[in-house]
Amino acid sequence: MSGRPKYKLKTTKVEKSVVEAYKKLERSVVESYFAVENAFVGAYQKIEDKFVDTFLEEVTDDNENDNENKEQ
Repeated sequence: MSGRPKYKLKTTKVEKSVVEAYKKLERSVVESYFAVENAFVGAYQKIEDKFVDTFLEEVTDDNENDNENKEQ
């Protein structure tokens, strides 16, 4: 098999232009998707940060052990 030539389909000018147009469309759709996704993630992150700042406090290992001893 190694002595046999390999073949592929010839590409025409029309095919190349269609593929290029598709790739441009694909890029714009993907970029738009990521922009929307980043907007939602950013908004969610702001809500989550506000919740954490309002209702939670950071616990260090020492504070966690003290609270467990008090509860027992």
